[in-house]
Amino acid sequence: MNGRNAAILGEFNESPFKILSAAGLALGLTVASLPAAAQQPAPRPLKQASPAAMAAAREILAMKNASAMYASAVPNIVQQTRDQLMQSNLNYQKDLNEVAAIVAQKLAGREKEIGEGMATVYANEFTEQELKDLVTFYKTPLGQKLLTTEPRAIQFSMSFMNQWAQQFGEIVNGEFRAEMRKRGKEI
Repeated sequence: MNGRNAAILGEFNESPFKILSAAGLALGLTVASLPAAAQQPAPRPLKQASPAAMAAAREILAMKNASAMYASAVPNIVQQTRDQLMQSNLNYQKDLNEVAAIVAQKLAGREKEIGEGMATVYANEFTEQELKDLVTFYKTPLGQKLLTTEPRAIQFSMSFMNQWAQQFGEIVNGEFRAEMRKRGKEI
């Protein structure tokens, strides 16, 4: 492993579930900030899945510890909302801090809705038999290895993509500047 890869990997000695949680939140915030026209069309409506398919989907998500991705969704959204309201209501800081604690407590547990939604998505994307086969696979040594190493592999891949994008962005910026210089314009 070269020094650059070691440095990138060194950044991710934390729990893979914390890493995925942060990555999932970052991805969610990125997608949420895109203009509506740039986003994908609305997903097709989800069908009601059989109880067995839902049970298998929930088991897969539990094996993947998917709940770690959204465990802090409620407090994070409460905090973001408080911060946003605080920007235009500085004179209400004390009140907004107190209200944030009340709202967070009142809505605690609602993140479980995300887990149910994810299970429904899985149950719509895979047949009941495929879900059962996936459960069986994840119980094998290779499946267990995938469950343990995939979060780190995904995070390393995301880090690589971000680093590549930053370097490539510098190249694109240089190309813009060169083309503008050809037109006699410095930027």
